[in-house]
Amino acid sequence: MPKRSRRLQGVLAVATAAVLGVAGCDAVGGDSPAPSRTEGRQGRPSPKPTPVWDTTPASIAAVGDSITRGFDACSVLADCPEASWATGSSKEVDSLAVRLLGRAGAAKRSWNLAVSGARMADLPGQMARAVAHRPALVTVMVGANDACRPTTSAMTPVAGFRADFQDALRALRAALPKTQVYVASVPNLKRLWSQGRTNPLGKQVWELGICPSMLGDADALDAAATLRRDTVQKRVEDYNEVLKEVCAKDERCRYDGGAVYDYRFGPEQLSHWDWFHPSVNGQARLAEIAYRTVTAKTR
Repeated sequence: MPKRSRRLQGVLAVATAAVLGVAGCDAVGGDSPAPSRTEGRQGRPSPKPTPVWDTTPASIAAVGDSITRGFDACSVLADCPEASWATGSSKEVDSLAVRLLGRAGAAKRSWNLAVSGARMADLPGQMARAVAHRPALVTVMVGANDACRPTTSAMTPVAGFRADFQDALRALRAALPKTQVYVASVPNLKRLWSQGRTNPLGKQVWELGICPSMLGDADALDAAATLRRDTVQKRVEDYNEVLKEVCAKDERCRYDGGAVYDYRFGPEQLSHWDWFHPSVNGQARLAEIAYRTVTAKTR
């Protein structure tokens, strides 16, 4: 090959290498080396994980006792499910179901399976009925009747209360592992006694057998009566500790943190039929507590 041709090829080779070198620097930014395949993947934003708790569940089943049935909210000694804090349709209550699903949605996709007089031992059976509806959220409010017995010795033992609650949650999880659970604390029964004992009509209704362990002989303030009420109150506190502990072990369970127990039900929040169960106004307050807990970003 002539010397001139070899010289020309050499010049072209150097020029080509220079151009490619500049292009390579521009592609990765200055003098940085090109990213490896692994580094490229690491630089991309990872998709956000699906949250464990959905603050907008699409359906609700309510289990529990007379409070969830709206007992004595509308008339004496009768259920009033339309006033229920959990699933009621009353505009005065604005129930949890209405707040979450809208009025039309609540009518179609919420179910009140609570039973007046129910105790924790009844919860596994109620939960089994709830499973049949495949709800996205189950609300639980039960325990007052376990303390409201004819005598303090007849109250549900704490160990039995725990076992039945665990059985109910296990039954739910076996069938619906992703269904969420909202658990309300047991109300402060002693505070309800102190509020209602000043009302003569309320005390007459109490004599029919409403929570005799706490409300019986309502005007008695002697040592025996005080011990009886304190014993009931301590049992309620123990029940709430069970609800808190068992719920904490389930990532899709939220306990209200004692909000219902701590709420100071006044005359406007108590039924004027028995001065013990929540009135329509009281049911609305329970709905507010539940809604705050269910829609909170963290439990």
